Amino acid sequence: MVIDRLVIPVAIGQELLAHARRELPNEACGLLSGDLASGRATAFHPAANAEASPLRYNVHPDDLVRIVFGIEDDGEDLVAIFHSHTLTPAMPSATDRREAQYPDVFYLLGTLADPDAGPAAALRAWRIRDGESSEVALRVD
Repeated sequence: MVIDRLVIPVAIGQELLAHARRELPNEACGLLSGDLASGRATAFHPAANAEASPLRYNVHPDDLVRIVFGIEDDGEDLVAIFHSHTLTPAMPSATDRREAQYPDVFYLLGTLADPDAGPAAALRAWRIRDGESSEVALRVD
């Protein structure tokens, strides 16, 4: 059974947006760990954007290996891949859809278009499979 609802604590939502703001003018990225079966994220692991670009992201390979091994060592799951959009809505771009490689995890996008928006307004969750995206419910509590 596939869970199509992502739940993140408010504190993690705030951490995601703070990381995104620190990385301006570039997109920010990172991974969320927790329990994939329930769709609950319990930790955020910031990563460097290897592209160092305001238009694209790529989790730096060294960070990807370190973070994924750490998640596995902790007995947790990779739940979501996060990245920010600096000025556009929190919706997967054509590039995001084309380059998505993890069909079983959530893609969590954040927009900084409204600098005052909190996590509930700035974040949206997606599933991306075979180049197609579908929005899933996101609960920030």
